[in-house]
Order: sequence, then C-alpha cells, then structure tokens
Amino acid sequence: MSRRATTAYTELPWRIHDLTRDFVVEDVWSFRTPGAGPDDFPVMLAAMRAGGGLTRQSLPVRFLFAVRWKLGALLGWDRPEAGVGRRVDSLRDRLPDDLLAAPQGPDDPAMPLKPVYELPQECARELANKTVHTVMHLGWAPGDDGDHELRMAVLVKPNGRFGRAYMALIAPFRYLLVYPALTRRWEAAWREREQRR
Repeated sequence: MSRRATTAYTELPWRIHDLTRDFVVEDVWSFRTPGAGPDDFPVMLAAMRAGGGLTRQSLPVRFLFAVRWKLGALLGWDRPEAGVGRRVDSLRDRLPDDLLAAPQGPDDPAMPLKPVYELPQECARELANKTVHTVMHLGWAPGDDGDHELRMAVLVKPNGRFGRAYMALIAPFRYLLVYPALTRRWEAAWREREQRR
C-alpha cells in the first residue's frame, strides 16, 4: 500500500465526482494487486469479501473498533437519527437514472458502511453519524508498473467543529493501525484469490 496524491483520485473519470462536490478528499491510497488486468475489479471485490471483514483483522484493530462503537453508543454518536437518511440524505438520492439502475453491491449487516453503487470499475459506500458523513470509494486504475491496482479514497463532510476535531483525533489511529491492517487484509485477499476459485 502507498499513500497517493489527491490527484490520483481526482484526475480519473470516476462517477463519484459528480455526487460528492461538497465532500473533502481526506485520504487516497493504492493497494498492490500484481498481475491485475483492466477487468479484474469484480474479482478484487469478490476476493475482499471472501477474505472476511473485521473478524479477520488483527486484535488491536478489532479492539480499536470495539472501543469506537462503545463510545459511540455511550455518547449517542451512532443513533439512527444521526445516520444516513435521517441527519443526512443518502448519496443514492443524488444518483442519476443509470446509476440508480446499476447494482448497489451487497449490504453486509456487519459492515457499518452501506452500499451506494457498484460498477465494473468503481464502487462507493457511505456512513453517517453525529461526527461526519463519509464515503469510501474504491476504484480500479492503471498502476505505475503496467498492472491495474485498487485505489481507495476516503471522502468526508465533517459535522461542524465537533466533526473536524473528531477527524483530527482519529487520524493517527487511521494511519498507524486501520490502514496498515486494511492493506494486509486486502493485499492478502488478492494473493489468495486463486486458492478460492
């Protein structure tokens, strides 16, 4: 995994751009997928899903998420009235007809991010609570070595000063624990995909 410049996301013709002009690009990362071709994005998504979610993450990452959800429950951050469709409109409300007709992708009850759309080259999921409305965008792009690679962009719309402070507070945890853990899991899922076929 490597952190990429924002332009590695903004300069590609993703459909998500028209839906998120009021969001800020927080992070852009690329993940190693050696040997990947231009049509392998669905293969990558299937490998990631087969590789498991939080249950397959390291103990420190599982502990971090458990603490976050416990704090959210105690402080009311994650109540339904603070979520998508309540405090904020879903990005699905902004979709043009062709994206509304496209697959959403599976809705995993164990995954806090809910599907918006899933296309052959990109997909988006969203989450909202009292702190932020965030979108995780995954896209398939030509890599520097001639293969294709998975790129992840995290887009955010903080909920006022509290949301901005929250994003600043969790930044070290994202960089030191969450993103490295995602890297190990997603890159391993790509390497292991042949064994699952």
